[in-house]
Amino acid sequence: MTSPGRTERLVLPGVLTAEQAARTVAGILATQRTDGAIPWFRGHHLDPWDHTEAAMALDAAGEHERAEAAYDWLVRHQNQDGSWYAAYADGDAAAPTDRGRETNFCAYLAVGAWHHYLSTSDETFLDRMWPAVHAAIEYVLELQQPGGEVGWKREDDGTPVRDALLTGSSSVYQALRCALAMAEQREEPQPDWELALGRLGHAIRHHPERFLDKSRYSMDWYYPVLGGAVRGAAARERIDADWDRFVVPGLGVRCVVPNPWVTGGESAELALALWAMGESDRAVTILKWIQHLRADNGMYWTGYVFEDDAIWPRELTSWTAGSLLLAVAALGGDEATTSVFGGERLPVGLAPDCCR
Repeated sequence: MTSPGRTERLVLPGVLTAEQAARTVAGILATQRTDGAIPWFRGHHLDPWDHTEAAMALDAAGEHERAEAAYDWLVRHQNQDGSWYAAYADGDAAAPTDRGRETNFCAYLAVGAWHHYLSTSDETFLDRMWPAVHAAIEYVLELQQPGGEVGWKREDDGTPVRDALLTGSSSVYQALRCALAMAEQREEPQPDWELALGRLGHAIRHHPERFLDKSRYSMDWYYPVLGGAVRGAAARERIDADWDRFVVPGLGVRCVVPNPWVTGGESAELALALWAMGESDRAVTILKWIQHLRADNGMYWTGYVFEDDAIWPRELTSWTAGSLLLAVAALGGDEATTSVFGGERLPVGLAPDCCR
């Protein structure tokens, strides 16, 4: 089991003690397969985005070898076109259950790989990850639309879905910045990526009409901030405008309005976005609220239906635990986590022609 001594950086009063953090990390490690795959929970599926989120939490906890094994799993099982499938049964690469290839799922390796490099300073790892990251970003940018937004996915037959999701594109924005940071570290400039990043950021900030309307979902509310495209006064205005719509005091953040369901993952991600805005006090408050989702084994239930006083669904997910640990790591000043989610030192891209 993970030693509390390795999780002292994850102590946050009212949220986690070192012993509690160690138990949560141990829960993620117990979910990870021997081949490095991290499914939602054993017997459920793996998706590449949540697999990466859980691996980042392992790095924040000092479990670098296990995090590296998770990234190596992605490298070994990348498709020829640079993508990954959307879901694999229990993390079995030979058993994909959804052969769609979602752009934000594929791009997120860049975030995890850069986070691992910042956690370890391992140049050999960066060299090994670069071809996979490069191929993944090239796959994603094939689906960037003329307006800058990124199409959602390719269907299992290869048909591109050109409709864009604001949450997904905001995640791609963060991934592009991390990929460009990797390129800079390797001294391999990627000017086309810089242009793509500038166009994507402009679309997120100024053209909501270019994305499918998913405004009922809290992720569309906070993800432009979490991904780094919206910061400063605009971020505060965005979060404050819908705070009462999505936040349930004492319980957490709704996944979707008007459903009476708060979820741990969305709550922890909002806390990360609040931290990135400089609102650490509000971030800590949110994390304190969702401790009602903590199970005895240190993992976290996905959500709670407050009108029925019911945990639902009855699942303890690696990515919910991972998002909580990453939010705590950012608030605690973990350098790799603050660099990836704070974004002050990440590339900003080139402004599109319309804005120069």
